[in-house]
Amino acid sequence: MPDWYLLAVLIALLLGLVVGKAWERYKLRDGRWVDRRRLRETPHYMLGLNFLVDNQVDQAIEELTHATSLDTDALEVQMILGNLYRQKGQVGRAINIHQALLQRPDLTPLEQAYVLLCLGLDFRHGGFVDRALEAFQEVLVLDPKNRYALVNLQKLHEDQQQWPEALRVREQVAKIGGGREGEDQQILGFLRNEIGVHQQEAGQAAVAAKSFSAAIDTNATTVPAYLNLGDVRERSGDLAGAVDAWERLVDVVPEQAHFAFDRLERAYMALGTPHRFLEMCRRLISADMQGWRARLALSRHLAAAGQHHAAFDQLLDALPHHPHALAIHQQIWEVLASLAFDPGLIRRYVDLTREAVFYLDPHVCRRCRYRSTEPLWQCPQCHEWNTFVEERIAPVKDVRTGKPLDSGA
Repeated sequence: MPDWYLLAVLIALLLGLVVGKAWERYKLRDGRWVDRRRLRETPHYMLGLNFLVDNQVDQAIEELTHATSLDTDALEVQMILGNLYRQKGQVGRAINIHQALLQRPDLTPLEQAYVLLCLGLDFRHGGFVDRALEAFQEVLVLDPKNRYALVNLQKLHEDQQQWPEALRVREQVAKIGGGREGEDQQILGFLRNEIGVHQQEAGQAAVAAKSFSAAIDTNATTVPAYLNLGDVRERSGDLAGAVDAWERLVDVVPEQAHFAFDRLERAYMALGTPHRFLEMCRRLISADMQGWRARLALSRHLAAAGQHHAAFDQLLDALPHHPHALAIHQQIWEVLASLAFDPGLIRRYVDLTREAVFYLDPHVCRRCRYRSTEPLWQCPQCHEWNTFVEERIAPVKDVRTGKPLDSGA
């Protein structure tokens, strides 16, 4: 191959790179070339982004509005402004901005899809369910694998308690992938559980049991499915089958075993094997020395059997691990009353709780920080699944040493 030919190819490649870089920076608009980087180099644009990162919405809107005055065609900034107005609750203004962007004749299919997605979020936030549904479906026509549109479509169905439709859409999301590890299977498990709950309420116990089993098969950590499956079996007279479901929960998700404590204690008593509850609690305590719920459950069981001193010891063992849980303190005072308020026992209790603050058993959503006095499977604020965790304050410390107290303090 001649040297001049290779040289020509090399020059053509270099020219292509130069043209590409130029196109990245400049764009032909209305017959004139406009610098696409000019907007990003303005102080208003950079300040707006900084305010946005700091969650200072009003300041971000002000600076980005100034920035768009330099370039009224800046699509991405206009989209951001619309989203910020929606975040502030000014849904009508957000809708107007995004609808105006859709009127642009030069939008690429991808740009049109993202503007439609923003518009769908506006409609959903404003409670316009049908229009939001239509917008997300239009996104999927342009971009069939748009995960965000599918997820929001799923949320719309959930809001309407249309669980089979929500499940169908989530199955599409799972095929696309791209989420956090295990997220799709977890949500599919919860949706199948909700379908079972709906079937159970309609009197279809056998069908509901299959849905609960399917939820567990989909994701073994779907806690409410174990509880519901056991409840269905118990109501049908299959107490042994109910115990099997609840015991599987304890084995598979021991950190959430407390949801089955009352059910198992009642079932073991009915089966004439109350010792199994004692064995289960002690096994859980041995596996998690910092767990307090199994100790509390064991204490209640011992107190009900008249073993108040043993019950009190279990409570004092639980206290350093969660000194702010009101449930522990309430049980302590019930046991102390049964022990005629022994001064020595009261002194042990007071020493352990000198710096404790009592409050209801708190749970907080990991996503949006919504707080609840009970764990919820779906957050009522951000609508995410299985995001509640137990909120704890630091353990009680010895005022003299500054070290956490243990049960022997």
